[in-house]
Amino acid sequence: MIGRLTTAVEFTGEEASPWGALKLIAGSANPDLAQRISDRLDVPLTDPRLRRFPDGEINVKIEDSMRGHDVFVIQPTSPPVNEHLMELFIILDALRRASAGRVTAVVPYYGYARKERKTQPREPISAKLVANFITLAGADRLLLLDLHAEAIEGFFDVPTDHLSPHRIIAEYLLTLQLQHLTVVAPDAGGGRRAEAVANQLQAPIAFGYKRRSSDDEVEVIAVSGDVKGRDCVVVEDIITTGGTISKLAQALHNQGARRVLIAATHPVLTGDAVERLKRANVEQVIVTDSVPIAPEKFDPELVTVLSVAPLLAEAIIRVHENRSVSELFS
Repeated sequence: MIGRLTTAVEFTGEEASPWGALKLIAGSANPDLAQRISDRLDVPLTDPRLRRFPDGEINVKIEDSMRGHDVFVIQPTSPPVNEHLMELFIILDALRRASAGRVTAVVPYYGYARKERKTQPREPISAKLVANFITLAGADRLLLLDLHAEAIEGFFDVPTDHLSPHRIIAEYLLTLQLQHLTVVAPDAGGGRRAEAVANQLQAPIAFGYKRRSSDDEVEVIAVSGDVKGRDCVVVEDIITTGGTISKLAQALHNQGARRVLIAATHPVLTGDAVERLKRANVEQVIVTDSVPIAPEKFDPELVTVLSVAPLLAEAIIRVHENRSVSELFS
C-alpha cells in the first residue's frame, strides 16, 4: 500500500520564487520516490546521466542547463550507502560548477547517522563528517526526514528543514481502528518520536529499556507502561536487522500485549530482518518509501508502505517559493 497525504500541493508559480525555475534531479538511490515527487509537482526529472567507468568510478553529465535555477537533488543515502553518498557529492559538485542558482539536497534517509557523538575514546563523529562533505560538495540547503538524532540538524552550516512523517503514520493508524492503543518508544531516545504519534492519536506511551552488550547485540530488559490487553504500536526511525525491535515485540507479548505493530520511517531491512519480525509475532510493519525495499524483502502480508512523496513535494514547493516549511507541522 502506498499512502498519501490528504492535502494537495499548491504550486503558485515561478513568479512567487526569489530563485529561478524549479528543477528536479534524482540519483539512483530511490528513483520511484523521485518519480512520485516529480508527478506530484508536475515538474519533470532532469537526467543527470549517471555512468560508471570500467573501474567503478562515477561520472555525471547533466542533460539540461542549470544556470541560475533552483535545483533540488533527491538522493537518500540508503544501502549501498557509500555508493549513493558519492553519487550525491558528484551531482552536487556538477551543479555548483554549472552555476545553479541554489542547490537543495533532499535526503530522505541520512546514512552514518548512528554516530552523532563519541561514546568511547578514539571514535569518529561520522554524521558530522558526512554533513561537512555534503556542504563542501555544493549543497546550499538540506531537506531531511526523521533523522536518527535531532542534533544532526545542527551539524550543517547551511539552512536545513527536518521533516517528520508522523502525521502520515498517525493518519494510517487511525484507519486500523485499533482498540485500547498504546504507543511504545523502544528506548528513552525515541521518546519524542513516539510522543509525536501518541499526541495525534490521543494514546498513552510506554517505554522499552534495553542494554547494549556490543555494537550488534541488544538486550531488552523491561517495558514500562500499560500494555496488557492493548494494541501496541512501536514507533521507530530505522529498521535495519530487526533484532532489537523483534526482542521488544517479544517482551510486549510476554507482558500481555494483545497485538504488536511496528511503525518505522526507514525500512533498511538487512539480512533476515523480515523473518525475524515474523517470528516475533509482529502483526504489521508500517514504513515509508524513504528507502526502497528490495522485492525479495517485501512481504505484502506483513509490510505496508506509506509514501512521503506528498510531504517532500509540499516542502520543496515551500522552499522554492520562500514560504514557511514549519507550517507543515502545525
